[in-house]
Amino acid sequence: MPGFVLQARQRPLGEADGMRVGFTCSKKVGNAVARNRAKRRLREIARHVLPEHGHDGWDYVLIGKRDTTATRDFAALQADLKRALAHFHQ
Repeated sequence: MPGFVLQARQRPLGEADGMRVGFTCSKKVGNAVARNRAKRRLREIARHVLPEHGHDGWDYVLIGKRDTTATRDFAALQADLKRALAHFHQ
């Protein structure tokens, strides 16, 4: 996706139910201020999109991208996450 990278993994049967979400932004994203802003935006889109489009028993990791995650339009980030989830769950 243009705004971030999404990694997803379905957990084996027998592991705890529910979905787990992680967020990361390396130093490539920018200084501490830029990394924290990018992570806050990723957390917020996950809070809005995952309850409806995510699946129980899956792990998701959202990885921020340089110069994009912190500045991309919020609605576009949400649309990116919805498309990425649809791709994983088709």
